Amino acid sequence: QVHLVESGGGSVQPGGSLRLSCAASGLFYENNCIGWFRQGPGNEREGVATMYTNGGSKYYANTAKDRFAISQDSAGTTVYLQMSSLKPEDTAKYYCALDVLACATEAQALASREFQYWGQGTQVTVSS
Repeated sequence: QVHLVESGGGSVQPGGSLRLSCAASGLFYENNCIGWFRQGPGNEREGVATMYTNGGSKYYANTAKDRFAISQDSAGTTVYLQMSSLKPEDTAKYYCALDVLACATEAQALASREFQYWGQGTQVTVSS
């Protein structure tokens, strides 16, 4: 059973930084597509950044490019999202998601419907 646990959320002022972590367990395959989605109040869940755990392609939403960076630990079981220059519109619940096949294309890699496994989420609030 795949299990994803997010941590690292919190409150930060505009312009600040946060690093989210996602610990993955129960993985069936060595290479998985894993990444981050977010859902703000009244919004649909949207892709932020995803990657293959074998070190392949990384995909970023336009809103995340140049400000966010996805990475993983050497074991490939913890994935990070380093967020910088945070804006109030980044306020959302951030979810870690995993699927074996979702990173086949950029469109799929940032589409929540392509991902089978989800964590419970961690709240990020950007406010002065």
